[in-house]
Amino acid sequence: MWCSTLFTSVLAAAATVQAYSVKTHVNYTVVTGIFQQDDAATDASSFNFTAQNFGLIERKYPSDGTYWGRKPTSWQRLNHYIDTLNRKARYNERYTLLFLGRHGEGYHNAAETYFGTPAWNCYWSEKDGNSTVTWADAHLTPKGVSQAQDVNRFWKKLLTTEKIAAPQTYYTSPLFRCLDTARLTFSGLPLPRKSPFVPTIKEYFREGISAHTCDRRSNKTYIHANFPTYKFERGFAEHDPYWTELHAEPSADQDIRSKKVLDDVFSNDKSTYISVTAHSGEIASLLRVLGHRVFGLSTGASIPVLVKATTIKGSGPSTTTVPYTAQKTCAAPPTITDSSCNDCSCCS
Repeated sequence: MWCSTLFTSVLAAAATVQAYSVKTHVNYTVVTGIFQQDDAATDASSFNFTAQNFGLIERKYPSDGTYWGRKPTSWQRLNHYIDTLNRKARYNERYTLLFLGRHGEGYHNAAETYFGTPAWNCYWSEKDGNSTVTWADAHLTPKGVSQAQDVNRFWKKLLTTEKIAAPQTYYTSPLFRCLDTARLTFSGLPLPRKSPFVPTIKEYFREGISAHTCDRRSNKTYIHANFPTYKFERGFAEHDPYWTELHAEPSADQDIRSKKVLDDVFSNDKSTYISVTAHSGEIASLLRVLGHRVFGLSTGASIPVLVKATTIKGSGPSTTTVPYTAQKTCAAPPTITDSSCNDCSCCS
């Protein structure tokens, strides 16, 4: 009798907690006027972030008067401004500076250039490679390695001369080209001891999932063997659970997972400075979710984004996805090689 009464009381208490629990979601806005990339007048196709101090605009901040250091650099004044924003922020607000970096050139990028986009999209990209090159879960080309090393030198200058605040945490896509780009970009830098380069691999930072084999990741054992110091997010499967042969993820689904991975990071990581190494399509998706204007990145390029994250009551945007779409392929490469044909309609 006593146990039955206790059990009933527990159920009632649980029901009460559930009835009064309030769902929340995170809303993201970009703090503009900080970086040139925020400005519609900045041309993404010709912008060189390493030659432009990451695009940081030379300007005054409301917090300049409270900086007590001597002759601060532009980055020190921005870091102080962000700290001030966070000190004055409401309980449900935070400001975070994201560094979104695209991987260096991979063998899949070089293959698309070599074969032409039409032949790549409907024929070659569905193969693991040819007799010369493998592009399934593509590795970096020598050019891609050089691009990442250039960014490493740029970061060294920022850290030693410009006194930029280093990323406090690092995340990367599980695809090899991003794992290696992150390693080449941040290894050997004078990073703070409390914030070493130990990236976390997150599935949802991967490229838009297409029928291309370059979007299929390697197994967990192989990744760990090549990047033993990296951490895997909880639940990371041995084999790729998302890539499906000859099927593609709709862009709306990609934005939903980009929102989910951002929410996961912002809910569990309190860092003010965060690095993410990902892909052109995934960074484009992240920018859409953040509310940033369209800004395409070439291989090896990066973009900083100052984000205001606000936790709001309510369930937030829809998270209902649609099924992957089946992709057509060609039995042989199309004869047309220019941009007038980008799908299998050109196949004979």
